[in-house]
Amino acid sequence: MTDLPTSTSALPARAKWIATAGWFILLLSAGLALLPLVGRAQGATIIGILLVLAGLAELFAGSLRHDTRRLAMLAGVITTLAGILFATESSTHFLSTLTIIAGWLFGRSIVLILAARLATGSVRTWTGLAALTDLVLGLILAVGLSIASLIVSLFGATPPMIASFAWILAASFIATAMLLLEVSNCARASESV
Repeated sequence: MTDLPTSTSALPARAKWIATAGWFILLLSAGLALLPLVGRAQGATIIGILLVLAGLAELFAGSLRHDTRRLAMLAGVITTLAGILFATESSTHFLSTLTIIAGWLFGRSIVLILAARLATGSVRTWTGLAALTDLVLGLILAVGLSIASLIVSLFGATPPMIASFAWILAASFIATAMLLLEVSNCARASESV
């Protein structure tokens, strides 16, 4: 493996690694489509693993950035921690896992809003879109939490509920992947990222 580029002059080389992280997260989002096919206990483990992998990829990509390195890495750390919490949470506590995911989405949106303020050009736009996506998804979960608590207490976690939860996670992963791919495009053009 070659040494990872860190200097501003190595922007095109960093672009390759950032794009790889973006494509990897996009691939992970496709894996979320399989979530409704697995049992509840395995689903929590799978979601946790996917979050940890996405967080590590985002942390890695963030380490290659200059303008918003710390904030980009913090977003990856938040995702990794949420994955660890989610994977270690007992599968019988579905509502608390919803709270973990809503907290993850709100935390990421705050970090991404701060990063968008420091970024420039199209990276600022895509960072803002990723922040907005996570904020809206977090609000959807927070508003739906009271409805979910009633449904889960009466019927348990239903397959449609689990499927909609998977779509929320996939949407956040896709927004993150698209952000990283745009950062990669800007780095290829030797723009500071």
